[in-house]
Amino acid sequence: MVDRTPLGRPFWTFWSAAALANLGDGIRVAAFPLLAAALTDDPLAVAAVAAAQFLPWLVSGLLAGVLADRRGARTLLAAADAGRVVVLATLATAVALGWATIALVVTAAFLLGVGETIRDTAAQTAVPRLVPDAQLEKANGRLVAGEIVGNEFVGPPVGALLFVVGAAIPFAVNGATLALAVMLVLSLPLSLAHRATRQATDAPGPTGGDGLLAGLRWLARQPMLRTLVLVGAAVAAADSAWFTIFVLYARDALGLGALGFGLLLATGAVGGLIGSFTADRLIARFRHRPVLTWSMAATAGVPILLAVTPNRAAAVAVVVSTSAAFAVLNVAALSVRQRLVPGGLLGRVVAAARLVTYSCTALGALTGGVLAARAGIEAPFVFSAVVAVAATAAWWLASRPTAPGALGLH
Repeated sequence: MVDRTPLGRPFWTFWSAAALANLGDGIRVAAFPLLAAALTDDPLAVAAVAAAQFLPWLVSGLLAGVLADRRGARTLLAAADAGRVVVLATLATAVALGWATIALVVTAAFLLGVGETIRDTAAQTAVPRLVPDAQLEKANGRLVAGEIVGNEFVGPPVGALLFVVGAAIPFAVNGATLALAVMLVLSLPLSLAHRATRQATDAPGPTGGDGLLAGLRWLARQPMLRTLVLVGAAVAAADSAWFTIFVLYARDALGLGALGFGLLLATGAVGGLIGSFTADRLIARFRHRPVLTWSMAATAGVPILLAVTPNRAAAVAVVVSTSAAFAVLNVAALSVRQRLVPGGLLGRVVAAARLVTYSCTALGALTGGVLAARAGIEAPFVFSAVVAVAATAAWWLASRPTAPGALGLH
């Protein structure tokens, strides 16, 4: 049964801050590569700017988890965004005065990524303290919807438009959105200024102890959640494998130019919004285990259609359905972790899960490129389908009620 109780003012304040932060992230998605291309023609240097934004998850992700468990969410959210405001103000000033260099841009991208790592990890620990357990799926669905709108719909075109007006403007606007987010965060309840009080011993299964690797150790000893993280990472890798070369597929197999490709991606974002808004209803009706199973299968399995039927209608169907399924998968997996992981370890478990996922996503992107180069442009779609079968089967077996470590997500 769907819980129709309002999420409440504190949650919507939190959501507004997250939406502003995501809008800023979306602005940078377009502005950073445009700035890099304006400063250099070296493809490696341009790629370094992109890599610098994701590297922090591998370098500082686990530390962000420790901070999220040992400091209050409100404090970390405000500090992370305030730090990013300082970095953006410095970068915008340098660009406006003509002092920007690729080295400065790479450094700024990395520091902003560190702030994002801390913010995103702390944000996931805050949600269970803002809404009751019964509303976790609904709250996470609304947050994922806000992320899609900011990161995919509004942010990138706004960032590109602002860059045309002035190269420094998108970074200044990004700083302004984060400054507003800080003010909203500081208006949240004081309870979010303190660390979670639930300890590791409150959770089912063995504990992970204390320290930087506690989240990884706890996951390693919890069979069902460990499998959920691993198969989720495998699905993310499969999704990255085909999506990495999708721009080439769209150009060569579908005959789409840059505008057509952009419209195709925007259509996919519509699917993501549909998935994020319907996830709580699907979970309420069918429960977590089946929803996770089918969303995994759809996310990684549906792209095989492009290897079989290379036409634009099939491409639209694929991007809409996979984006919707991936949104549902994210909402369900987030809610399961928030519900089952002890409060004293949630930040580190979230960070550990993201470390595994982002590492596999990067590996999946490289795999897609290698497969497309050696076996043809359709090979990554086939690879994704194979992963879908394996991941879905592994999850279904690990999460069955009689499996060791199963926690009743039937």
